[in-house]
Amino acid sequence: MKQVIVFVFLSLSAFAQSNPAVSLIDKMQQKYKGMGSFSANFSYQTDGSAAMTGSITVKGTKFRLKTAGQEIFNNGKEVATYIKEINEVNLSSFDPADGDLNPAKIYTFDKKGYKFKLVSQAGGIATVDMAPGAKSTQVKQITLKINTADNTVKEWTIVNKAGKKQVFKVTKLNPKAGVDDAYFTFSKKAFPGVEVNDLR
Repeated sequence: MKQVIVFVFLSLSAFAQSNPAVSLIDKMQQKYKGMGSFSANFSYQTDGSAAMTGSITVKGTKFRLKTAGQEIFNNGKEVATYIKEINEVNLSSFDPADGDLNPAKIYTFDKKGYKFKLVSQAGGIATVDMAPGAKSTQVKQITLKINTADNTVKEWTIVNKAGKKQVFKVTKLNPKAGVDDAYFTFSKKAFPGVEVNDLR
């Protein structure tokens, strides 16, 4: 029995080493993990609509994501989604087991939930396709473009189950964001008159 277990373990290890796509993902995730905290500006576009801009700050499992008219605070325990147009915030519990990939999780997702394929590698950019497993309720496919010189993410595309495509392009990366934990928690004082919907 021990021999079977060892054989399976060695087989899985050999697969990971022989799969260049997995190796690229490993290096990318190690890069961002080593930063401690970082921030990035990006542009994003949905199915050919006008491009919009956003920003994200990440520290471990915590993140703060800003997009057009919306801001998401995740302090590792709760998620606050603030909608600027109506000055309203929805509070919910953070579920780390959520398998769907969003811009905040692109750097730290669990590889076990995906199958990887190296599509191309040219001009210092590697393109990797990711197919999520059955746990994904919304995402059909993700494509990552990784700079092989520094292992940073340059672009990613998320296609949902309905075939709707979102393309994100990183325009600026700050590897030393230098923010404290309070930055990731929604504060009512910073948004006077905000309506709070507690959905926990």
